[in-house]
Amino acid sequence: MRITEIKVLPVDGDEKLKAYVTIKLDDCFVVRDMKVIKGNTGYFVAMPAKKMKDGTYRDLVHPLDKPTRQMLEEQVMGEFKRVLAEGDGAPAFSNAV
Repeated sequence: MRITEIKVLPVDGDEKLKAYVTIKLDDCFVVRDMKVIKGNTGYFVAMPAKKMKDGTYRDLVHPLDKPTRQMLEEQVMGEFKRVLAEGDGAPAFSNAV
């Protein structure tokens, strides 16, 4: 599995939510509504989630193992940092080989 595109949409004025992220996998599968969140110990990538009746949240999609999560977070955070550095509002990252 390869992440072939990452789009980051920065969010202004929110203390914790810093960006919405869309990724494309192998040019054929899209995951929308991922978020870059500023937590107590730094930034992290939150998966798309659904609010349950009891008020908790359940991820709709997520990596099944640590190496996959690490790869996804590294690429998303790399693109997030690039977008912030450039001040670009509509970025796209292509990792196609």
